[in-house]
Amino acid sequence: MVKDQEFLEKKASYCIGLAKKFGATASSVMVNNSVSETVNFRNKKLDESNRSDDLGISITTYIGKKKSSISSSNLLNDNLNILIEKSVETTKNTPEDEFNSLPDKDLLAKEVKDLSLYDDTHIGNDQKIDYLKKLESAASNDKKIINTESSFTQNKSNFILANTEGFCAGYKTSSFTASSVTVAKDEKSMERDYEYSSKCFFKDLDDAGELGKQAADQSIKKLSPKKIGSEKIAIIFDKRIAKGILSTFASAISSSAISRGTSFLKDKVNQKIFSDPINILDKPDILKGLGSRNFDGEGVKTDTLKLVEQGVLKHYLIDTYNGKKLNLKSNGRYGGTSNLYFENGNISFKDLLNSKSKSLYITETIGRGSNIVTGDYSVGATGFLVENGEFKYPINEITIAGNFKDMFQHITLANDLEFKYTNNSPTMMIEGMVVAGK
Repeated sequence: MVKDQEFLEKKASYCIGLAKKFGATASSVMVNNSVSETVNFRNKKLDESNRSDDLGISITTYIGKKKSSISSSNLLNDNLNILIEKSVETTKNTPEDEFNSLPDKDLLAKEVKDLSLYDDTHIGNDQKIDYLKKLESAASNDKKIINTESSFTQNKSNFILANTEGFCAGYKTSSFTASSVTVAKDEKSMERDYEYSSKCFFKDLDDAGELGKQAADQSIKKLSPKKIGSEKIAIIFDKRIAKGILSTFASAISSSAISRGTSFLKDKVNQKIFSDPINILDKPDILKGLGSRNFDGEGVKTDTLKLVEQGVLKHYLIDTYNGKKLNLKSNGRYGGTSNLYFENGNISFKDLLNSKSKSLYITETIGRGSNIVTGDYSVGATGFLVENGEFKYPINEITIAGNFKDMFQHITLANDLEFKYTNNSPTMMIEGMVVAGK
């Protein structure tokens, strides 16, 4: 069981008072506790079961514009005394940085809303094992499946964030995650795919049998892939892959990248960077949302941001330090986005497939081929050839390439958005991308 709020608050308050006593002009403290339990199966047999209980504290001390941080997993007061004294002494010898400071007091969150992020349910090992037995049975039902791996993880967390501006708040979160990895084989190839489900509440987790079946079906469909030639063609990204475009976008509009001048989206606020119908939101208050939160890692209140509206970039993701460099106030995005997503498009999945006589449907990308400095994008990929709306055959060993400046302008989104991850996208088509094949 995770530590309660009272225990964490007591430790945070103790550290804030001690830092002031040792000479800090300001300080912030994060105290967190996380308890995780995992069971792994391999080929329908129990492979591993483990439990971890992590308790930690991170302290940041300021003396004027000087700043330093220190952390520890030992929360005994004797250790905290040594830790904080050391942090303050280090701060005294740290060069000044004019942008160092706590967040403005008026930006700090005033309340903690109940966003339904914590489930009291405890899943015992026997229940985890029963779930995985059902999952593994479904995943290995077809004789083409030669290897299966699955896992079930239950995580419960609690934290307190406090600072010398009077802020002190935190809340519990939970997650239940099940995954299935399958390997399929025929006379021509051996292919691998996966499926997983992660929810705040156990009752919302995908059915074990359905999860295993999906992983198996996806692996089997990839068998006996063919090679294709190089060409310029429309690429359709499966939702699992399309959400990765959002991750790159978020990195490119982070205030750290903007302040360093290392983003292709520098100086692009209020400019059109996507096609007209595209809207992108970061919404932190979705009930049971995997990325939902009341405030960011500095305690700044997080409100919904419409980052892109009708193709126009409206905001960067701003934290306190980099915001001061840019002469902008924090919008509660220290640590990045919360629940980031493309709004639905106006076309069905079926109509999107039928919109081109020939396209490639990408189900997996290989490598980290996104360069946020130049906007260049190049990754290995596998997927399917689509002709007249029909999946013809699997393809592999291709490279797809483009530049985000151009790609963003040629996106068409289906209307099949689901909130399964922290970043979510409908099925996405990007026209005119370059494919390098055999």
